[in-house]
Amino acid sequence: MTKKKKAKNLEYVEPIGARVLVRKDEPKRETRGGIALPDAAEIPTITGRIVSISTQIENDEDVPLRQYDKILFHPKSAIPVDLEHDNQLFVVPVEDVVAVFRRGPTGEEV
Repeated sequence: MTKKKKAKNLEYVEPIGARVLVRKDEPKRETRGGIALPDAAEIPTITGRIVSISTQIENDEDVPLRQYDKILFHPKSAIPVDLEHDNQLFVVPVEDVVAVFRRGPTGEEV
């Protein structure tokens, strides 16, 4: 008797409409000056990297968002996606994307 390997279906999230899928950055545990923050004083992080973009946004030349862009977003309308154990994925409406981090002409992140 031969064993058949069960094919694993990879699960992914594809945003629909004017939305992007974002992996939220880790919360800050330390200030820029090196002061460690206790968990109760944790500053909420609202930056992240775009994992996936809806087809509507991808084809819209007026929206300057691309996959892997680092963005600043308003977390109020962000919908958490329970797909991973750390739950750092969020579907974010494009109107809640406040800024995109770009590199300057010298190669430094602005």
